[in-house]
Amino acid sequence: MALYRVNKPRHPQAKFHVKKNDEVVVLSGTQQGKRGKILQVLRDRSRVIIEGVNIIKKAARKSQQQPQGGIIEREGALHISKIMLAADYDNRKSATSENATASSGKASAAEIETEAKPAKKTEKTAPKAKK
Repeated sequence: MALYRVNKPRHPQAKFHVKKNDEVVVLSGTQQGKRGKILQVLRDRSRVIIEGVNIIKKAARKSQQQPQGGIIEREGALHISKIMLAADYDNRKSATSENATASSGKASAAEIETEAKPAKKTEKTAPKAKK
């Protein structure tokens, strides 16, 4: 993607599944599994800024606000599709773990049949010698 397209305004979504101050979990990427509170929602870019997630280092010039200048660490934006509400994420994880434990206790009919029948032994004969 060309640099000039990165901050180009797009047609924003009417509604997102998260809002400011929600607790969220990152689903994919290098920050996968990290949790944090949403600091800002960037509707025009379909991105969010999450507290303590996707920390980037940015060079800052000397100014009145930053008299020293130097390198500043701050949160970078993540795409909205990569995050999920923490409550929904926890519910999904607990539901899948319950299903896994319930299904591991019961054996299916196919498994029972294979255990009941002994495996057939095939006798291998030695290859015939050539004359």
